Amino acid sequence: MIRAIVAVDKKWGIGKKNDLLFNLPLDMKFFREKTLGFTVCMGYNTLLSFPNAKPLPKRKNIVLCPEGIERDDAVMVHSLEDMLAKIKAEEDVFIIGGAMFYKTMLCYCDEVLVTKVDADGGAEVFYENLDEHPDFDCVYESETFETNGYNIKFTTYKNQNVKRI
Repeated sequence: MIRAIVAVDKKWGIGKKNDLLFNLPLDMKFFREKTLGFTVCMGYNTLLSFPNAKPLPKRKNIVLCPEGIERDDAVMVHSLEDMLAKIKAEEDVFIIGGAMFYKTMLCYCDEVLVTKVDADGGAEVFYENLDEHPDFDCVYESETFETNGYNIKFTTYKNQNVKRI
């Protein structure tokens, strides 16, 4: 199964200056619990945005880097075709960013786990508004939680028209 996992603000914003919009400990815990032990796929800028530009521990990290950069600490692929081939060989995959990679991979996602933040983060980059997307239905919405001064909800969207690899 291919899932995307993302936190969005009220306008479906996801980031600015190659960083997250909010510091949300409860969302970080959710992200860690969902992805731990699984494969995470991302664009190269997302990898660079992590502390010390290091891959996420206890997960297989597959990174799309068209520039051809090689690293020993992650599986580096250099084209979308190579990425799709690597993903096809995995059982459970999480798409974790950035914006262009999310956009490219959305049609392949069976589900999208969206943490909705009831605030405007002044984003520069945005996720597609799944509430307005004809292929996605919201199948789960949690109660509201407070974390670090923000109200959030965990939601799950199901893709009714998944493009198979």
